[in-house]
Amino acid sequence: MSRKPNSEQRRAQIVQALLDTMAEHGYEKATIVLIARRADLTPGLLHYHFHSKADILLALVKALAAAAQQRYLALAQNALDADQRLKAYIDARLGLGEGADPGAVAAWVVIGAEAVRQPEVRAAYQHAVDTEMALLRELLSASLAAQGKSTANVHALAAALLAMMEGTFQLASAAPASMPMGYAAPMATQLVRRFIDAEPPA
Repeated sequence: MSRKPNSEQRRAQIVQALLDTMAEHGYEKATIVLIARRADLTPGLLHYHFHSKADILLALVKALAAAAQQRYLALAQNALDADQRLKAYIDARLGLGEGADPGAVAAWVVIGAEAVRQPEVRAAYQHAVDTEMALLRELLSASLAAQGKSTANVHALAAALLAMMEGTFQLASAAPASMPMGYAAPMATQLVRRFIDAEPPA
């Protein structure tokens, strides 16, 4: 009896192929033929697992969000307090070293651009942003509370930090030579710490 193909593995292979193809050609020029060639599959097999290139892109949004969460969990597993968990989050999103993926960063920037143009991509992108904001508010609230500080401005701080991260991704993709090497995570940590220190008591 022949073995059934591993659909999840095939889908992950195709999603990775889109990411790699986008890094080289951009989303618009990442054709099904090029994606299939990168995945070492036939175009017909791609259409068996995904109805369209847009469906692959939606799966990539989820895959990138899941990978970012896994990197955070890996860095936070030995965190002893709220401040260390917050630092682990910032390092997971902006830090270099193990787990850093410039290709994923570039793909996320492309996805942000496509979210402006495609309603379905916008909905998936919005969901990822909302999930990120919820985690950020939780981490920042815990860190503020641990310092006996008010959490009244936590939503604005979370938004500012997320905007900084998205801007960092954009610059890392579009103008990497203009930015100092490894600046993002340390500076984000310093800025957040200064904000927390400046907040009034709870």
